[in-house]
Amino acid sequence: MTAAERAIAEARAWIGTPYLHQASTRCAGTDCLGLLRGVWRAIYGGEPEPVPAYTADWAEPQHREVLFEAASRWLVSKPLNEPAVGDVLLFRMREGAIAKHLGLQSEVGPHPKFIHSYTGHGVVESSLSQPWQRRIAARFAFPEGTT
Repeated sequence: MTAAERAIAEARAWIGTPYLHQASTRCAGTDCLGLLRGVWRAIYGGEPEPVPAYTADWAEPQHREVLFEAASRWLVSKPLNEPAVGDVLLFRMREGAIAKHLGLQSEVGPHPKFIHSYTGHGVVESSLSQPWQRRIAARFAFPEGTT
């Protein structure tokens, strides 16, 4: 099984986990980064680096691309126009804002979907509708093999 296939299988196991800022525990609570961290642990066995405490604004006042920088260190950058199941999607919630939301593409084709965790909903599989697609700032793949 590829890393992408393992990622989606694991992410689907998290569906229904409630939203909890800074958490990363399946069934107990997670945010979008926590979901990605949990998927990473399932694939590779541990986390790639310690995660410092973070606020909900994700360094927006400093305009630092914290998530983009971390994703670039550990994941494989992909062109935006080459979607594949298992891709990690990084979103800008507003034009000109820093990227501060993550999800995993779970379906491609005419009805694309992604799995993510967000306030008030927890981990869900959502339609990757045009409004969501317009917010994609970067696309990454999980590296094959171990880190």
